[in-house]
Amino acid sequence: MTTDERYRSVADAFSTRLAGVDENQWSLPTPCADWTVSDLAAHVITTHRRVLCAVDGGEPAVVDAEADLAVEWRQASQAIADAVADEAKANTTVGGMFGEQPFESLVARLLCSDTLIHTWDLARATGQDERLDPAAVARCEEFLAPIDEAIRRPGGFAPKIEPPAGADEQTRLLNFAGRAV
Repeated sequence: MTTDERYRSVADAFSTRLAGVDENQWSLPTPCADWTVSDLAAHVITTHRRVLCAVDGGEPAVVDAEADLAVEWRQASQAIADAVADEAKANTTVGGMFGEQPFESLVARLLCSDTLIHTWDLARATGQDERLDPAAVARCEEFLAPIDEAIRRPGGFAPKIEPPAGADEQTRLLNFAGRAV
C-alpha cells in the first residue's frame, strides 16, 4: 500500500467518525485528558497543518474554535493528500523531533499514527464504531514501539497500560498509547 493510499484510508476513517458527531457531542470529554471532542478535532487539524508546514514552510494557521471543524478537517486532510500525491513534495526531506526524513515518511509514520489513535478517541467519546483498520494498527505499532520513551511526555501519550492476556492487536496498541479499552 502506498503512503497516499494508507493516508487516505486513515483520514477517511477519521472523516467518518467526525461526520458522526452530533451537535450536542462537541463538548463531551475524550480519552485524552482535558480534551473535549472539539479540542480533539482541533488537535488533529492542527497536527495536519503543522506537518504540511514541514514541507511548505510557514506557520500553521490556528484552528478557529467557532469554525466548522468538519470543513477545517476536509481542507487540512485534502492539503496533506495533495502534498503526498505531489512527487516533489513527497520526496522533500523534512526535519523534526523524529529526525530528517522524506515528507512522505513523516505522513506515513507520524501523521497516520496520530490520526489513527485519535480516530479511536473520537469514536469512544461519541459512541461510534471503535474498530480500526488492522493494517493501519500494525503500521502504527511498528512506528511507535521504537520511540516509546520519546512519546511519554507532557502533551504526548499517557503511561502504557498492561494489556489483558489474549488482547487483540488493536487493544495492545491502544493500551500502549495509554488508552483504557
